[in-house]
Amino acid sequence: MDKFEKLTGVAAPMPLVNIDTDMIIPKNFLKTIKRSGLGVHAFAEMRYDDNGNENPDFVLNKPQYRDAQVLVAGDNFGCGSSREHAPWALADFGIKVVISTSFADIFFNNCFKNGMLPIVLPQEQVDLLMKDAEKGSNARMTVDLENQQITTSESDVIPFEVDAFKKHCLLEGLDDIGLTLAKASAIDSFEAQAAQSRPWV
Repeated sequence: MDKFEKLTGVAAPMPLVNIDTDMIIPKNFLKTIKRSGLGVHAFAEMRYDDNGNENPDFVLNKPQYRDAQVLVAGDNFGCGSSREHAPWALADFGIKVVISTSFADIFFNNCFKNGMLPIVLPQEQVDLLMKDAEKGSNARMTVDLENQQITTSESDVIPFEVDAFKKHCLLEGLDDIGLTLAKASAIDSFEAQAAQSRPWV
């Protein structure tokens, strides 16, 4: 997993509330167990018409937001089923930060495990960031995880809270497997001792 330290990029406004995981990645795309290749299907039912053509009114199809790395969303983002394909799809599209007033717990935790940073802020601050995102590709936000702050295109600085352990994992690029491998020498030592003390196991 790549380290997340500081990101400066385009933010896309998506003020819809209750965007669930089926909206993020519809169930017919859940057959794969690969994390790559799902970005093209992210928000498929809003992004494409019945013939597979792009909907020009959908925010991520607009030229100024095609390279968005930050998503400013409405309340209760990521609700619905627990599918980890949802953060996979967003990450594969290029989204690295999602900002909302609240997230579904499972989606929230899955973001961190996939190198994405979900940020919870009060409605007033989300509204400010939403307006900034509406300016298009010329308005770029900076998200600084180390200092826990967002800087808007107008140089407004908004602090945010993040769990210390989750912050450490993102800064170091550690998912669950990475955390385990970081203890590889201790695990090897334990197994060697166990083999000597309990050779019948």
